[in-house]
Amino acid sequence: MRAVFEIIEKTHEAGRTVVAAPGTAFGARIAQEKLGVPLATIHLQPIMLRSALRPACFGFPDIAAHLPPLLRRLYFRMTDRWIVDPCFAGQTNAFRATLGLPAVRRLFDWIHSPALVIGLFPDWFAPTATDWPPNVALTGFPLWDEREVHTPSPALEKFLTAGDPPLVFTAGSAMLHAKDFFCVSAEVCKASGRRGILLTRYPEQLPAELPEGVRHFGYVPFSELLPRSAALVHHGGIGTTAQAIAAGLPQLIVPNTHDQPDNAVRVRRLGLGEFLLPRAYTKVRVLQKLERLLRPAIKEDCRKRATIMAGTRSVEMASNLIEQL
Repeated sequence: MRAVFEIIEKTHEAGRTVVAAPGTAFGARIAQEKLGVPLATIHLQPIMLRSALRPACFGFPDIAAHLPPLLRRLYFRMTDRWIVDPCFAGQTNAFRATLGLPAVRRLFDWIHSPALVIGLFPDWFAPTATDWPPNVALTGFPLWDEREVHTPSPALEKFLTAGDPPLVFTAGSAMLHAKDFFCVSAEVCKASGRRGILLTRYPEQLPAELPEGVRHFGYVPFSELLPRSAALVHHGGIGTTAQAIAAGLPQLIVPNTHDQPDNAVRVRRLGLGEFLLPRAYTKVRVLQKLERLLRPAIKEDCRKRATIMAGTRSVEMASNLIEQL
């Protein structure tokens, strides 16, 4: 927080500088208040925009979904009072005091810039709620997957052209505890007779021997892989979720934490996939879910949604909004 504030303080030029930062960059929000620097708050995930009318899923059981709006507001207030503010308000307000700024409460609401809030997701994925901040603009998924900085893999190309589209499994680039996930995933490929790709930067999580037709890759740009795949099984991060939708690919989400449960619920609501909780990720359950997801009707719905996404100029729209500040 202090470092971000100090960088902005040292480098900004009045009338020539605009800041774009995620809601978790408290230093940028404080710089806006103290220095008057224009700030656009950027949210990759809908869960960062809290609503009592269109509640996000913060985990399972999904408590907020079963409450009327009045009780949801009370639930959010209790969460702020007993969880969010005790974790974050102390150090935040101590730093604000050194700058002569008053203390803030309910930090989950304070993080949004009063000038501009950009949601990098489309309105059909998370429809605008009337109790969101009034200055929210939704631009669509940015769909960046490092493709420009990665050399194409001859081994991947050879594998993809050698047979049917594979099932793709990933637990996320930062997941260090996915051994059970990959063991079950390998069993699913073997039992279904389908080819598979296991994506992880940590090969020690993989089974000692992979079934025939199953390959491991450390990293592959999704925009190269997913359009040539049969289905994606993943953790439910917003970037991975968006890439699967853009590729017209059915997806099975295994959500753990953060925004993953909410993304999983939204994907199922749209008819683009299913989800299983980690404790339910067994060979039998996964095979059942994939059998349904690979039906022509689901695949056609995914293809139609990909067509809707095609041509969206999310990054350009977001950039224009930032420059207008």
